[in-house]
Amino acid sequence: MVLTSVQPGYLAAAAHITHVAHVFALTVFILVLVWVLHFRGGAARLHSDDANLIFNVHPLVMSLGFILIIGEAIMAYKIVPADKMLQKFVHLLLHLIALGLGILGIYAAFKYHNAATLPDMVSLHSWLGMLTICLFGLQVTIKLKILICAVKFMNGIDGEGGDVAQWVFGFVNFWFPGASPAMRGLLVPVHKSAGLVVFLMTVCTAETGLVQMDAAPGAESRVINFTGLFMLLFAFAVSVSVALPKVF
Repeated sequence: MVLTSVQPGYLAAAAHITHVAHVFALTVFILVLVWVLHFRGGAARLHSDDANLIFNVHPLVMSLGFILIIGEAIMAYKIVPADKMLQKFVHLLLHLIALGLGILGIYAAFKYHNAATLPDMVSLHSWLGMLTICLFGLQVTIKLKILICAVKFMNGIDGEGGDVAQWVFGFVNFWFPGASPAMRGLLVPVHKSAGLVVFLMTVCTAETGLVQMDAAPGAESRVINFTGLFMLLFAFAVSVSVALPKVF
């Protein structure tokens, strides 16, 4: 049966865990702001002469923009009170915003390394970060390609010799309500699992970055530790929200 509206029981069930996730996200948001603005002197434009202020753009953008927005995108199906198609567009839009912020954050890191004459791509954090942003970029690119081909397909327009719509036909079935139950049963778990894996990779990458930045014992160190803790709790809450049934 095709769902044309969000069932009240679905929203009620999802609200429990997504509300908790939002509390964790807000806590991470506040902690990162306190850390960057109070302990590290704030963030600067990328053409600043102060290398440390340039670097501060990286944790600010990657944690607040990249991780939290990806988490919100994953939960969009549970928190957006609209039909399924609008939820999918919100999901994709948030992913596009997260990708843009992720690219900005990585650029800030390379800019800092260049200004401080430090070598690039030598830490586990940098390796995980590059792998994660590449996988996430590939994921978003595929989603965009699917959307473009789906629109062309629905309007009877051939794309690139008529091959593209056929190439993504199975995935288009997922995006549109006319998909068979068997096709949806095959694609939805794969889509959810792949997205969740990439999201958890972003969190793991952030945790390794926080370990690298850990300060001497004191107030700043506690802020960093609590940031990592609540980031993990946010990831756990998002993961549970994906696993929850629509009604329980």
